[in-house]
Amino acid sequence: MESATESDIKATIKDYILREFLPGESPESLDDTTPLIAGGILDSIATVKLIAFLEDRFGVRIEPHEMNIEYLNSLPDIASLVTARQKQL
Repeated sequence: MESATESDIKATIKDYILREFLPGESPESLDDTTPLIAGGILDSIATVKLIAFLEDRFGVRIEPHEMNIEYLNSLPDIASLVTARQKQL
């Protein structure tokens, strides 16, 4: 797994969320401040799907205690989590 920048990671996650959970929405409707969990974009099922995507795509392991609003509520939060996990590999 090649190392991606946090910006690349964020772009990949944004693309995935738009494709999977917001089909038909414009990319501008999802930015760094969009609340993913608090705003209802990610429910519990969507969160599990997102975690599976992150683990598969980036080769990281997301811990159970990280599967919540504190770590997954915005694109920068998720990208930071993935980056931190990659550094532990």
